[in-house]
Amino acid sequence: MRIYSKMKQLARHTRLLEQYPIISDQIKRPALSVVLREFEKTLEVDGDIVELGCYIGTTSLFIKRILDQSGSAKQFYAYDSFEGLPDKTAQDNSGAGEQFKGGELNVSKKQFLNEFHKANLKPPITIKAWFKDLRNDQLPEQISYAFLDGDFYESILDSLRLVWPRLSEGGIITIDDYGRDALPGPERAVRDFFQDKQISLHHEHNIAIIRRA
Repeated sequence: MRIYSKMKQLARHTRLLEQYPIISDQIKRPALSVVLREFEKTLEVDGDIVELGCYIGTTSLFIKRILDQSGSAKQFYAYDSFEGLPDKTAQDNSGAGEQFKGGELNVSKKQFLNEFHKANLKPPITIKAWFKDLRNDQLPEQISYAFLDGDFYESILDSLRLVWPRLSEGGIITIDDYGRDALPGPERAVRDFFQDKQISLHHEHNIAIIRRA
């Protein structure tokens, strides 16, 4: 019975991806499947869920569906500037990524919340802010799962500084755009932040997966 239940749980995100549309082109199905699969692994880990860089809500909607279907009481927090991408730093420079510029991918908080209304889902606790400006009291004390989608070096570095000290034992961080030639910042931020720390890291479909032992 326990094995059957685990198989059902791990299949939930696959069923949802077949049932509901992916509402933007900013994350592909294989990458989204990795993000959701890793999230499901943390449903029994102490702590809440955070998403830093939620854009229009593509990933957020699926996370919320999994929470609802699992009957979890975890709180879900979503953070975004809702002003588009910040300016690049030298760590983000890449000839392959000229299309990613400050102000691109600008979606309002109202648009994000409206996607939840259209899906008949309760939205997460949604906070509009640049990650560097977030206060300690705007984040949960304990985090079981984090999805970081800040695109650029400083955004991912700021996110890791916020999330890592709060990440529970057994908790997981997933980071988008890891190993992408067009967006070198996330991989460089991970390398710099964890240079003196022992971690378990691997990546699939440009999603870095970091587990806290």
